[in-house]
Amino acid sequence: MIGRGHGLFDPALPLSKRELAGLTAAVLDALDLAGRDFDLEVVGDAAMAGLNGAFLGLPGPTNVLSFPAEDPDRPDYLGEMAVSADTVVREAFLYGQDPARHLVRLLAHGFLHLAGLDHGPVMEALTETAVNAVAG
Repeated sequence: MIGRGHGLFDPALPLSKRELAGLTAAVLDALDLAGRDFDLEVVGDAAMAGLNGAFLGLPGPTNVLSFPAEDPDRPDYLGEMAVSADTVVREAFLYGQDPARHLVRLLAHGFLHLAGLDHGPVMEALTETAVNAVAG
C-alpha cells in the first residue's frame, strides 16, 4: 500500500499514487525484490520528526525510515517505510541532485533495510546499482 500525507506536493517528485507504484516496482525489480509487498507512506518533515522521535528517540526529521516486519497473512511482506518529501527535496538541493533521482536512492536504501541489510559497502553498491537502473 502506498500513501501520501496531506498537503505534500512538489512537481519535481513523482508522488502520485500511480507514479510511486511504478517507481517502487522498478526499484524492487532492480534490487531483485520484485513482487515483494510493503507499506509506504510519504510524509512531510513534521510527521517524519514525530516518527523519528517515537521510534528511534532522535530529534527532527530524517529522509527515510524502514521498519522490517513479517506478516503470516502476507508471506512476501517486507515491512513499512516512511519517506519525507520535504527532506528529499531539501537534500537534493543541498547535494546538487535531481530530486526524483534522490527519491529513487532513498527508496532503494529503505527497501534494502527492509530486506535485512545494514549500512556498508554492499548496501551502498546495491543502492547505486538500483539508482542507475531506475533513474539512469
